[in-house]
Amino acid sequence: MIRFIKVEDALPIRSAVLQKGKDPKLCLNPEDLKPDSFHLGFYDEDNKLQCILTVHRTNHPKLPHQGYRLRGMATLPEARRKGYAKELLSASIEHIKTQLKGDYLWCIAREIAYPFYESMGFEYMSDEFQYKDAGNHKEMFIPFY
Repeated sequence: MIRFIKVEDALPIRSAVLQKGKDPKLCLNPEDLKPDSFHLGFYDEDNKLQCILTVHRTNHPKLPHQGYRLRGMATLPEARRKGYAKELLSASIEHIKTQLKGDYLWCIAREIAYPFYESMGFEYMSDEFQYKDAGNHKEMFIPFY
């Protein structure tokens, strides 16, 4: 089941999957608390949160129109390869397109996630680069216009 969640619910998964076990309180992004940000979670049949993502209303400098940025998408290791991330991202795309009337969704994708985002229709818009201490990344986006 997919639900809107509070950012506090997402922080433990962000910590475990994306931030190498950093204190969850330190995994908060400044944009998380903005009123035009939202957080989604995928709950399994036991009502356990398995997959999370956050979206901020943020235009990309290279793209026109109304943009949204995907951040902090993560799935617990035991829940991978079950389609949860695909369902969750699809729900966020639908929400942006139909409810928020956004023109595109963009992200800074980790190298390991390139095939996933490609399968969801995302396109590359940068060369590969090192992002903080998290390895190789590329900017990607999916247009809705």
